[in-house]
Amino acid sequence: MNEKLAPDNVPAAEQRGRLRELAVLFLRLGTVAFGGPAAHIAMMEEEVVRRRGWLTHGTFLDMIGACNLIPGPNSTEMAIHIGHRRAGFSGLAVAGVCFIVPAVIITIGVAWAYVAFGSMPQVNGVLYGVKPVIIAVVLQALWRLAQAAVRTRILLTVTLAGVMAGLLGVNELVILFGAGALTIAAYLATHPPAAGAAARALAIAAAPIAPLVTAAAAAPFNLSALFLFFLKVGSVLFGSGYVLLAFLQSGLVDRTHWLTQAQLLDAVAVGQVTPGPVFCTATFVGYLLGGTPAAIVATVGIFLPAFFFVAISGPLLPHIRRSPIAGVFLDGVNAGSLALMVVVTGELSRAAVVDVTTAVLAIASAVLLLRFRINSVWLMLIGGVAGAAVRGFGG
Repeated sequence: MNEKLAPDNVPAAEQRGRLRELAVLFLRLGTVAFGGPAAHIAMMEEEVVRRRGWLTHGTFLDMIGACNLIPGPNSTEMAIHIGHRRAGFSGLAVAGVCFIVPAVIITIGVAWAYVAFGSMPQVNGVLYGVKPVIIAVVLQALWRLAQAAVRTRILLTVTLAGVMAGLLGVNELVILFGAGALTIAAYLATHPPAAGAAARALAIAAAPIAPLVTAAAAAPFNLSALFLFFLKVGSVLFGSGYVLLAFLQSGLVDRTHWLTQAQLLDAVAVGQVTPGPVFCTATFVGYLLGGTPAAIVATVGIFLPAFFFVAISGPLLPHIRRSPIAGVFLDGVNAGSLALMVVVTGELSRAAVVDVTTAVLAIASAVLLLRFRINSVWLMLIGGVAGAAVRGFGG
């Protein structure tokens, strides 16, 4: 399948059409994409690889690998990468903003209710039915991506080793860079003359990561300080929402004392149960601290680095692919990324499939996706209705 790239000389009318397509797609995904980064990426794969054919599985995997190697929210960075590949830098901005904005609006609404009524609106029944459907969506994407990522015995071995490391609690970056190093080592066994280039690639891969976020001791709240804090977090944070929790605990509860422990836990919960990027936890925190203006400031701060990192790394991907050593390293990173997705899916499954009803929903959704290729959005809506019918909105 040929990729439909957006060349520099694309006609203005066609460019507008592509931007409109990106806006509609990512506004919809940002509104219904529950389940965290693994589920978001699975839905993007279904839409832009299988349904629209904008990207090949190989290119999509390269983007996942690139997102895992830079700080920031992976699923948002995938949306930004897709927008850039489809419609250049205008597409980069449109796709990213449209994926973020629905979640921000929903989160501000939840935060308003939280402040007004003193607790979060409960939607446990809906989530009870949506979560097992998400598991089926992720499994479908894993199956398709594995066919592109695990092409050799070496890559299969690296993937299995990555899964084992993930289950043992090894840091995500160690798994990713370790997977890349293993594939380079295997490549050198059959291509000795490439040793010099490989050594340079490994040296670059081992370069120090940006320093950890620091925050001043207890200080009065203001919008500038809030923006700077979340800009730092977005610039250095790798990993899951649990890593974000550690940053917020250290910076906003322990040091500045802007939040209480209970408020922080509620903020993280909102990030998990609302659609779109988990990093919209920052939106909720901002609203608690200073209303809608602070919510917008915090949101811009935490997401702005993602646009920057994708803008500078996205154009390099084709060049990396043309380099044998760098291409081998990226193959390994892709295998490591797949391993991390497998581990995350296992964790999600234990939380989502908790009884006979959810098991039936997960199995039925998997059959409908794999056999009949039903759109995952409709399945999640059906799952939400079924969950509400079984447990009600309050859970």
